[in-house]
Amino acid sequence: MSVIVNTQQAQAWNGPEGAHWARTQDRWNAVNEGFNERLLDAAGITGDHHALDLGCGSGQTTRLAALRAPQGHALGLDLSGPMLAEARSRAEREGFTNVSFAQGDAQAHPFEAGTFDAAISRFGVMFFADPVAAFANVARALRPGGRLAFVCPADATLNEWVTAMESLRGFLPLGGFGRPGLPGMFSLAAPDRVRDILTAAGFTAITITQAQAYGTWGQGAEDAAEFLLATGPGRHLMGQADSRAQDAARRTLTDHLRAYGAADGTVRLRSTSWLVRAERPAGPAGTP
Repeated sequence: MSVIVNTQQAQAWNGPEGAHWARTQDRWNAVNEGFNERLLDAAGITGDHHALDLGCGSGQTTRLAALRAPQGHALGLDLSGPMLAEARSRAEREGFTNVSFAQGDAQAHPFEAGTFDAAISRFGVMFFADPVAAFANVARALRPGGRLAFVCPADATLNEWVTAMESLRGFLPLGGFGRPGLPGMFSLAAPDRVRDILTAAGFTAITITQAQAYGTWGQGAEDAAEFLLATGPGRHLMGQADSRAQDAARRTLTDHLRAYGAADGTVRLRSTSWLVRAERPAGPAGTP
């Protein structure tokens, strides 16, 4: 593994949170996969392109990028050993020959300059301690004219899973839950901040558009509630409450989620994100 500068994130994603995501990769994909096609379309991956997937997790988006570039290659990079083990296993089982994975920190990973035609990320770029340095490192990894495309959460109030968790404010110590943080899940929720960071990192042709998708959070309200409370934020909040408050939180969240039941019995919640696209400027011939 290369030099790690985001040490707290590395500890988290190689601990219980990373293990949880690795065990439940199919469930997380069901939550987030509504953004896949728009992300890949924005990146323009095709043919013999080389693609970089930042914060690839268990590798679904890496494999999808590889499918779009059958003569090319897709590299997935992530801090999490448990999730990368699942990513490699799934890629091998599915017979991919143009996919590889590396454990590392995108902020400091020693990419070879000008290697990639496109870099993508599905909710994997919000946690950098120094986002300008991280995106500048990604820019160097792209060829001149290469594209960056990622999705990141928009305002917390536009995400129904956050609204669901807010229903527990009378039982759990939510504090500033959902408030933009540095770094944090909503660290890139302000478009002007995203634009400033990418500009400082050397990107141009920046576009930021709102994208919404419904994700499946569970097979019924009770299952969805248990899943939400098993996430990192859920575990953290439940760990600060006594057993009576925990039981009340479970009941309240289950009742709240009943309103989101679909015809097939699943619970579907709307997520609102920014779809961001930018380019590394095309330099003179021979520029790395």
